[in-house]
Amino acid sequence: MSKVTLRISAAAAPYAGADKPRESRILAASGKVPLPPSDLVLLLYYLCHDPDQEVKRLAVGTLRSLDAPFLVGILADPALPPVVLDALVQLHGKRPELGIVFIGHPNLSEKAAAWLAAQGIVPGVPASAAADGQEPQRRHDPAAEESCADDEEIDEERFQSKFQIAQELGVSEKIKMAMTGDKEWRNILIKDNNKLVSGAAIKNPRMTEAEVLAIAKSTVQNDEILRVICANKEWVKNAQIRKALVENHKTPLPSALRFLGTLGEKDLASLAKSKNINTVLATQARKILIQKKEKR
Repeated sequence: MSKVTLRISAAAAPYAGADKPRESRILAASGKVPLPPSDLVLLLYYLCHDPDQEVKRLAVGTLRSLDAPFLVGILADPALPPVVLDALVQLHGKRPELGIVFIGHPNLSEKAAAWLAAQGIVPGVPASAAADGQEPQRRHDPAAEESCADDEEIDEERFQSKFQIAQELGVSEKIKMAMTGDKEWRNILIKDNNKLVSGAAIKNPRMTEAEVLAIAKSTVQNDEILRVICANKEWVKNAQIRKALVENHKTPLPSALRFLGTLGEKDLASLAKSKNINTVLATQARKILIQKKEKR
């Protein structure tokens, strides 16, 4: 998940940020500041992530208490940020008079749309049907419900960058995430200063050859990562990975020499002239080239 950036207006700026007076943030979180509706909603969303728990609680409560006419006006704005829209879906998506308005918004995320569909709110079903007591047919989607159904509070993790979340995790939690997380998590945790964490990331079963190649070309701090790559028979079938390992100063010399002998003449010629690799490897590359020419 990429980092979310919200542009707070100049009028809302005096109320946003932990450096602003707490009294001002509490006033804003209560919705008692003179701001245009769109600015107020963005500010409230911002304050839902305030480090002060009281400010955060008030902001979530104010967002939850917004009435339908106010929200319909907000939802008419096609530029409403997707993260704010998803937060409003979490808090108000079960209201039939609003659900159909949500689902028609161009910035609605797939997860939020799926959750709304699970509530029976689908395009083409008028809100009046639910309002008149006609229960629309619901499609049960447990995965969608899990991602969006909690309307008690805004799920902050959905709106934080994974890098921010990683800074707050303990070592055991990082190791677990490194072993099971997606590509973005692997990319973050492979660089972790704790060798147990970075070592776990390279052992993630979802690790791809493209990621391994990028790691082999990088200046990794954990030697164990390169040892794991060298020992993986599937990964070292890739000539690009073998060449990257030869060129990486952290690769154990015996492994680098072994891979050197498997490279093609073009790569060997390049390595023989290189001043960026171990001199032992450069010398060996020249010897292998001479041997290949003598056999012709």
